[in-house]
Amino acid sequence: MTSSPPALFDRRLLRQRRNRAASSLHDYDFLLQRAIDDLLDRVESISRDFPRALVLGGGGAVGRALKDRPRAAAKIGQLIETDLAERLANDVCVDEEALPFADESFDLVLSPLALHWTNDLPGALIQINRALKSDGFFACAVIGGASLKELRQSLMAAETELYGGAAARVSPFADTVDMAGLLQRAGFAMPVSDVDRVTVRYGNAFVLMRDLRKMGETSILADRPRAPRGRKFFVRMAEIYSERFADEDRKIRASFEIIHAGGWAPHPDQPRPKRPGSATVRLADALGVAERSAGEKAGR
Repeated sequence: MTSSPPALFDRRLLRQRRNRAASSLHDYDFLLQRAIDDLLDRVESISRDFPRALVLGGGGAVGRALKDRPRAAAKIGQLIETDLAERLANDVCVDEEALPFADESFDLVLSPLALHWTNDLPGALIQINRALKSDGFFACAVIGGASLKELRQSLMAAETELYGGAAARVSPFADTVDMAGLLQRAGFAMPVSDVDRVTVRYGNAFVLMRDLRKMGETSILADRPRAPRGRKFFVRMAEIYSERFADEDRKIRASFEIIHAGGWAPHPDQPRPKRPGSATVRLADALGVAERSAGEKAGR
């Protein structure tokens, strides 16, 4: 009997917060727009069309972006945009953990800043692979593990100082290596991943936290503290943030990582990795460098 993965995130709360943010999301979606631009760059770079495409998350922002991206729009036929939140679902409300689509339904699946909130990311990726036609393409953008490291440290420092201990208040996220490996485990061919690092500056920590609420990106940890901390805690957190992470103009830095990952649904005609030991050209020759033994030190 297989056991379900632990519920790290409260997805009911996620739906509520995304619905609450629906009216303001368009004014605070700079990270989402950045992620979508990169996803559409990848679509444009592929020398084929996608008659039927699915978008998981994004609140309809991919369709809006395509109006200014004619090259990408020309490659996509029918576009179905979904979201977990009813108020953000452009076409249909869909839970990324339980996709309702038949196998081999789509030529392209895109997911901008949604899958980092899934409790069973490997399971969601397997479902996406099944929903793709053979040789279909999948690309996603998720929030990465080093995001909001300054806020995380400031919250922990303030809580430890005032109360003698700290609870987790910022959600954990995946890293680049995790995503490439997860795609491979889910059955995708030729998986790749890379990271886009962004630093955003704010007047203070309270402005940062307001933006996170407006984005619908505040913590939804299932094991989050239920008793809210008072004003004293957040004021001290903001002070620590400014002390440790402010620039000379007193504006604070907030780090974000956007991890991009992609892969193809398997197809017999796709390139396959060669078996170990079958290489006919030495790596040193391919790189145009002199080969050294393991005991030699490289010159400076």
